[in-house]
This record gives sequence, structure tokens and C-alpha cells, in this order.
Amino acid sequence: MNTQDNQPSESKSCGSCEHGHDETPLPRNALVIASGVLLSLGMALRFLHVGASALNTTLFALSTLSGGLLVFPAAFKALQKARLDMNVLMTVAVSGAWLIGEGAEGAAVVFLFALSELLESWSVGRARRAIASLLKLAPETALMRGKHGGLVETDVKQVPVGAEISVRSGARIPLDGKVLEGGSSVNQAPITGESVPVDKKSGDTVFAGTINGEGSLIVQVTKAAADSTLARIIKLVEEAEEQKAPTQRFVDKFAAIYTPAVFVVALLVALLPPLLTSAAWSEWAYRALVLLVIACPCALVIATPVSIVSGLTALARRGVLIKGGAYLEAVGRLRALAVDKTGTITQGKPRVTGVIALGTLTADQVLSRAAAIDIHSTHPLAQAVVEAAIERGITPEPAEDYLSITGRGASAVIKGHPHFIGNHKLAHELGVCSPQIEARLSEIENRGESLAILGHTPHDGCAGEALGIISIGDTLRPEAADALALLHESGIGTVVMLSGDNQRTVDAIARTADIDEAYGDLMPEQKIEHIRRLMAEHHYVGMIGDGVNDAPALALASVGIAMGAIGSDTAIETADMALMQDDLTRVAEAISLGRRTLRIIQFNVAFALIVKAIFLILAFTGHTSLWLAILADTGATLLVIMNALRLLSGATNLNPRDL
Repeated sequence: MNTQDNQPSESKSCGSCEHGHDETPLPRNALVIASGVLLSLGMALRFLHVGASALNTTLFALSTLSGGLLVFPAAFKALQKARLDMNVLMTVAVSGAWLIGEGAEGAAVVFLFALSELLESWSVGRARRAIASLLKLAPETALMRGKHGGLVETDVKQVPVGAEISVRSGARIPLDGKVLEGGSSVNQAPITGESVPVDKKSGDTVFAGTINGEGSLIVQVTKAAADSTLARIIKLVEEAEEQKAPTQRFVDKFAAIYTPAVFVVALLVALLPPLLTSAAWSEWAYRALVLLVIACPCALVIATPVSIVSGLTALARRGVLIKGGAYLEAVGRLRALAVDKTGTITQGKPRVTGVIALGTLTADQVLSRAAAIDIHSTHPLAQAVVEAAIERGITPEPAEDYLSITGRGASAVIKGHPHFIGNHKLAHELGVCSPQIEARLSEIENRGESLAILGHTPHDGCAGEALGIISIGDTLRPEAADALALLHESGIGTVVMLSGDNQRTVDAIARTADIDEAYGDLMPEQKIEHIRRLMAEHHYVGMIGDGVNDAPALALASVGIAMGAIGSDTAIETADMALMQDDLTRVAEAISLGRRTLRIIQFNVAFALIVKAIFLILAFTGHTSLWLAILADTGATLLVIMNALRLLSGATNLNPRDL
């Protein structure tokens, strides 16, 4: 995972985290409503010339007190810490308004500021509740088989790993597990975002929070409730929301300098004109108060966190996990994408398509010895060889001293003789290729298939020889062509395939998938060199891999992306972005939404700064009032919030071509 500033955010907004609202004896909503009602009543009586002026003053004072309970205590705490924040700024403005006889405007300032804080808190809360609702996906109890065979309703936290649970038709699956009995279709949309239910049978994996279809299942629990895939998703998203994006860190630093500077400027506005020009003290004191109010950077500070939380939540609903605002912004800036071949562009389920025996061995003997070596490997091509041997009823011969040869293949001792199985490059290095063998290899590679050469390793004066060639095919993912078109539409200028497979096979796959550049025969360190080159050219580069074998390249890229991370703890923890299902189109969706998030953040920040600049000029020239200043600040905050929440509201209909 890339090294970024992962420190938790101390404050996500202009004040909602610092006001001590939870410590207020009265509910925040009630205080804001009371402040608004009292202010409205006082203004109505003044407009209608009803009641004594003392009554109006009392109503405005009570309104100020009601709203001030959400502001004044927080301002006092900030001063105790020798910190000037927005609460102090508003407290000074309100106090100044009352001192110059503008009680009505002071009450309006504190009410509208408290209202903007309430709206801000609601907006962040809405975004957080959207992801918190995932907690409700998994049932709190499970029907666990008891010692005597009956079903006992048990708290999911008390169900041990290895226990057997019953999942009835239409019910939500309470825990991760493996199907023991029964068959059904399961709606995995809550976890992966898939729109079509997936058929499950004995031996298949199911996940907590998914919805069972028409069948009944007996499931063996494989993970405790706290370790389920759903629980991990929730934890990761919550951690991601606490990590500040670069824009947010910049705004926080800006606000830390900006707010004290505003106090100094306001003080100079109040003092210098009367001292230098004999202007009226009350007029310039009023202008200084207007300056304090309009300078409050609420809209500016809230612009980024609400957008980031909304974007992260929108993607989580679609089965895409991004580990923080820094990575979401990086996703939005991607200009090039490097992809692994096997399991990313192709199905990742290669199958043996042919076995060519060379010399005295039969095809079955070639497959037997190849499987004897490959049975020790987890590589997809090796597993394809082992599966082919099993399907043909061939028992692999015993093998000893297995050794993996990175980027080449593997070796082992069979019947007392050293053997190898590996790619074209390994056969060349061992000197066992001949013109006839080269012709066979070229034919296979030109078909876009991978190959594995079985041979007798040169040793002790033995020249060694190639014993057989195994061709292995892997088909393109059905969505690959459309996904690559979407990636280009989303702004990715270059898609590069990096593979350890031979160059001819890589070229054939690249032509079929319409990939811009393709490089084969790569060792892990060579993939890193290509990532460095791409970053020098495009600055922001994403890398899609399996989260394990491609870990160095994933770590170096601006954004490391793991596909099909559902059920894979390693992939989720290694990558910066994890796709919960094997669907390349989700990368295009994430990039498009990342770009949209960036645009919204940039618009919000620019809009907030422009509004501030306009009203600061009006404050200096005396063409605005406390009323207009606080209305402008509240209005800007509200518009920024609503703009950011568009990311959340559009999450269910996310389409890269619409973003």
C-alpha cells in the first residue's frame, strides 16, 4: 500500500466536531429551532410595531442565548487552548453586534451559524449512515445445529468457526461459510454490487449479508462474525473516512492560518480608519463585524470531507473499496493504467489445450511428470497442468527437491533425475531448444496461447533435453473489450499490459483486447521499471494485479488495484483499491466517480472562495450587512453540502458514460 498521510482527521468540518454538541444539556435541534422561533417572533413584532422595545430585545437575547449554547462554550474551550477558530470568530461578531446596539442582527448571526452547523452535521451524518447501514445487512442471530441435531437460534457473535448453520430461502446469510448441503441462487449485490444472483452448490463459498434465494442451505462457518468479509468492508470504509485527502489537508492548514489573520484584519478595519481619518467608530466597528462573519470559512472547510465520504460510500455500495480520501483523489487523477494479463484481462482459468511429446515419452507421461512438479505450485498455469492430469486419470509421479524459479518455472527431481518445467526463456537458458522445437513453440505462441516446456535438466555432463510441450489457453474476459473502451472514455490515455508470459502470447492478447502497449517475459523487477517509466510520463498511474505476486508494482503505483478481492484478506490489505468481484468495468466506474469527486471538490472550494472574496470587498466598502453576510455564509455552506451529496444520491445508478 502506498505511503500516505494516514493520520486520523481531528475535525471533519468547520465546527461540528468541536462544538461540544453532545455535551449540550439540550438537544441541538431543539436549540436551533428555539433560536429561530424567537428570532422570527422578535422580527415580526418589530415589523408590526407591536409590543414594547424591551420585549423585542428580550426575544432577541433569548434567541442569541439558545443558538449561542452551541457556539459560546466551544469558543471558550478554543481560547483555553490558545486557538482561534470559527466559534471564537462568531462569538466576537455576535458580542460586537450587541455592544453597538444591533441585537437583532447578533441574534440572526448566531441562529444562522448554528443552523449551518446543523445542516453540515446532518450531511456528514447522512453519508456516514449510508455505510453504517451495511451493519444491518447481516442478521444478528443464526440457526445453528445443536449437539443433538436440532436448530438453535444463536447470537452470531457466539457462533464458533466450524459450526453448521441453516439458511432458509429468502433469508440473509448471517456468517461467511462454505455450503455443505443444498443448492440455491444467492444475491451478492450487498457485497460485490453484482446485479445477477450467483448459483451456489456444495463446496461454494457464501458471505455474510448476502441474500439466499429459493433454496435452503446448510453452511459451515469459516469466519467469526468480527472477521467476516462484510465486517472487514465496514472497518476499511470507516478507516478510509478518517484519512484526510490532500485537498482537505491543504484546506485545514489554510484555515489554521486564515482564521487568526481574519481577526487581525478585522481589528485593523475597526481601528485604523477612525484613527487616521476621524471616521465614525460605530460605522467601522460594524464593518469589522461584517468582515468577521463573512470570513468564516465554513463552506471552504466542509467542501472536501463531505465529498470524500460521499464518494467512498458510493463506491462501497458498488463493491469497490478505496482506502481513503488520498487514494480517491489519486484515482480521479489517473492518466495511465498498467494491467496484469492472467486474471485481469483474461479469465484467469487457463486450461491445457494440447500436449506434444518429444522423444521417447508418451503424452500421458509428459503430463504426469509435469504435474509432479506443478502440484507444488499455486501459479494458475501450473494448476491448469495438474487439473488436466486429474481429468485424464493420470497419477503424477513422485517428485523431490522442488524449487521455484522466479519468472521462469520450477524444477524437481523425478526418478533420480533433475527435471524442469517452465517457459520459453527457461528452455533457452538451459540450452535445450532446437529449430524443430522453436517451430512448435512459435506456432503455439502465435495462437496467443501460453506454453510450458518439460525437460531433463542438464547436469553432470548430461546435455539435457526437452521432453514435451504443453499448450495452455486462457480466454479473454467477456467484459474486457467494453471495459477498456470505458477506461479510455473515463480519461485513461494509455493502458499497458505487463506480463511474465511470452511476448508473442502477450501481443496476441493485446491485439484482441485493443490494449495500447504490451510487454511480456517480464520479471517482477522489470514490471517496476515499467511502472516508473509510466509515472515519469503520466505522473498518476494505476496498477491492477492480484495483490500478492505483483505487490512491488502495486506498492509503487499511484493506486494499487486488486481484482476479485471478495474472500481474499491479503488482496484487500495489500491494494489501495479493491474490487470485490472480477469485473474490469468497475475500475472505469471508480475512475469516473473519482474524477467527478475531484470536480465537485474543486468547484466547492472555488465557489466558497469566490463568495468570500465578493462579500469581503462589499464589507470593506460598506455595501453589505451582518444579515447578508451570514446569509451568504449559510447559503454557500448549504450549496456546497448539497453539491457533495449528489455523489451519494447517484450511487445506485453509477455508469461511467454518465459521469
